[in-house]
Amino acid sequence: MTNFTAQDALAINTIRTLAADVVQKANSGHPGAPMGCAPMAHAVFSRFVTANPANPKWANRDRFVLSNGHACALHYILLHLLGYDVTMDDLKNFRQLDSKTPGHPEAGWTPGIELTTGPLGQGISSAVGLAIAEAHLAAHFNRPGYELFNNHTFVILGDGCLQEGVASEAASLAGHLQLGKLIALYDDNHVTIDGDTNVGFTEDVCKRFESYGWHTIVVADGDTDRPDAIAEAIAAAKAVTDKPTIIKIRTTIGFGSTKAGSDKVHGAPLGAADITQLKAKLGFNPEATFHVPQEVYDLYKAFQTRGAAAEAEWNATFAKYKAAFPELAAEFERRQAGLPHPKLEEILPKYTPADAPVATRKLSEHVLNAIAEHVPELIGGSADLTGSNLTRWKTANDFQAPATGLGTYAGRYIRFGVREHAMAAISNGLHAYGFLVPFNATFLNFISYALGATRLSALSHHQVLYIMTHDSIGLGEDGPTHQPVETLATLRATPNTLVFRPADGNEVSGAYLAALRATKSPSVLALSRQNVPHLQGSSIEGVLKGGYVLEEAADAKVTLVGTGTELSLAVDAAKALRAQGVSARVVSLPSWELFEKQSVEYRGTVFRAGVPVVSVEALGTFGWDRYAHASVGLTTFGASGPAPQVYAKFGITVDGVVAKAKAVVEYYAGKEVPNKLHRF
Repeated sequence: MTNFTAQDALAINTIRTLAADVVQKANSGHPGAPMGCAPMAHAVFSRFVTANPANPKWANRDRFVLSNGHACALHYILLHLLGYDVTMDDLKNFRQLDSKTPGHPEAGWTPGIELTTGPLGQGISSAVGLAIAEAHLAAHFNRPGYELFNNHTFVILGDGCLQEGVASEAASLAGHLQLGKLIALYDDNHVTIDGDTNVGFTEDVCKRFESYGWHTIVVADGDTDRPDAIAEAIAAAKAVTDKPTIIKIRTTIGFGSTKAGSDKVHGAPLGAADITQLKAKLGFNPEATFHVPQEVYDLYKAFQTRGAAAEAEWNATFAKYKAAFPELAAEFERRQAGLPHPKLEEILPKYTPADAPVATRKLSEHVLNAIAEHVPELIGGSADLTGSNLTRWKTANDFQAPATGLGTYAGRYIRFGVREHAMAAISNGLHAYGFLVPFNATFLNFISYALGATRLSALSHHQVLYIMTHDSIGLGEDGPTHQPVETLATLRATPNTLVFRPADGNEVSGAYLAALRATKSPSVLALSRQNVPHLQGSSIEGVLKGGYVLEEAADAKVTLVGTGTELSLAVDAAKALRAQGVSARVVSLPSWELFEKQSVEYRGTVFRAGVPVVSVEALGTFGWDRYAHASVGLTTFGASGPAPQVYAKFGITVDGVVAKAKAVVEYYAGKEVPNKLHRF
């Protein structure tokens, strides 16, 4: 396994010189980490990773994550050498507009990239999700003699990743879950942008990870071009099956550069003179650029051969599996294709106004109980708020290491603990693995802890369901520290994020249906603590359009638009207005994003031209000017007290809405009402 030769040394030094050339040509990037990490990366891929460049999406491939994504020149170079669809021209176009080699790795953009990384700590945290996914899918699908899932997840990470809190959260959970197929290689180069790590990062990383329940190994020399010690450490890590492993590898950033070992080599091109001496020192022609000796290509062909053979063997196994377990195989293929359950809409709960008022978080629990056994790809949990978020369905089993006696890897309910940021990052990894639709839950206000990861959900097109309860000042006594006044505006402003604030049972079912069909977007379900009535005219179909007319009035003087708990308030206010001789119509707008996807003609039927609009939402009013001419809501933080009193304090009452609506009608009397849908 180790037997590193002069050909391996040539490959390692080829990576180093290519890294210098790639960054130099782009005049932008990070050459130091790729040069320092070349030996460990070569050891991992040449000896351990099993994957097939001809089919980068093979289900049982080993996963590799470069958590310190700024070092992506390393990853792109390896993908090229290993035979993925990354050409030398792609390397020469590093960091150029629309190139296949962007400034940080982007999943779905470059073949062979598993996760979008760059924001430090996200990669290692999402890799925990990859490892959870493998453990769960193996427990669910594997049968004696048929191992469909048995891959490892390898990660390279640096000092910056380890300083981010999200990595600590995720590593703590990984240790608890005993994820033995997760192996992290720590590039211990002692350098950050501010200089030597001794200015701010002097902890004993191995002791920290030992306390998390990880296996730890130290390799003193990570610079060598004969990385036998690194390979021996990885082999030892694979032998430990009940703990994740971190291998601390002492390296020199920018190895071979005149600036090696300093922050000067971190984030800028080396310069022509430095590259010339580097190549001469490593035995390369200083005048040649982007040069790969044929012997290096030949060496990496073994990776292609190994991967193709492994996939062929797996395909043969799956053919036999399909004959022996046809129902499981059909489920496997449906989930691999990312297809929702074909009869999902039929099994969702439906309601009428005769049904008793219920909090939308409770209605969410009803949906989970209805669909969980029909949607086995649904996996997730809560950040220590299960009893408040109501996310554990009646037949759920916990995902836990079997040795603990707390559950099994076949379980689908994850006890994330009070780790909101890691919870979201892990969910990204779960979805990136494939076959799974992850969900997670906390109070809506605390999704703010996780925004670094929720943003990557959207950027990477991960189908993650964020089940966020206690969604407004309606949570009452916990006060402004817990009341998410500005949070929904932030989420609505994030591209490719579906935000739902359903008003009753039918709208909750509609939100779940839309979220489960939205295979390329995360969805946020903002759910109430307080009860809501089931409204006449509410519908699943209306939610799928993002907005619809709940109550029409041909001679309307004003349109009241609401979401969530305030939609029923809008209905009551419209009734009061009619009693005072002011005809009002009511619109439900549970998802702005889906509404914007509808035709201009349809949107014009919802917000009729010439009729002023008043929005009602017990959150910040920011953003509502997109649709409304006036808003009832908050422009400050909330307050602590019983919910009805808090609502009254901020004028979010029937009387408050009526007063605002009458003022708007009076203001626009005899004037042209601006059409808010006319935008350029």
